Amino acid sequence: MTGKATRTAPSSTDPEQACPIGPVVDIVFSRWTTPILWTLHAHGRQRFGELERRITRITPKVLTQRLRQLERDGLVVRTYHPEVPPRVEYEISELGRSLAPLFAHLTEWAAAHLGEVERARHDYDREPAR
Repeated sequence: MTGKATRTAPSSTDPEQACPIGPVVDIVFSRWTTPILWTLHAHGRQRFGELERRITRITPKVLTQRLRQLERDGLVVRTYHPEVPPRVEYEISELGRSLAPLFAHLTEWAAAHLGEVERARHDYDREPAR
């Protein structure tokens, strides 16, 4: 033994724990999360009906569920106004805004590479069954 401390890799690595961005992907890229955050970032504070009109294919039930989860995760702020009738507004939080550079990088990647992805899919689909 040489006396040097050595790092050894764990004998069996759990892939879910090995990927440090896994939890971020689960939070940010769940179905409908990105369109909700994108809409709130682009259009500012909105009421439920406004979000529904802008994100046309989402159901009211799913929009409610996603907004609750995003509020729980700290990415969206819900403001209740106790008036008659009651008014509720949603806006992206500072934590949610901090995702803007990530979305900007993904937009750049999409512009640069989605054509390649489409060509690869086309080529793959033309090959005989594997």
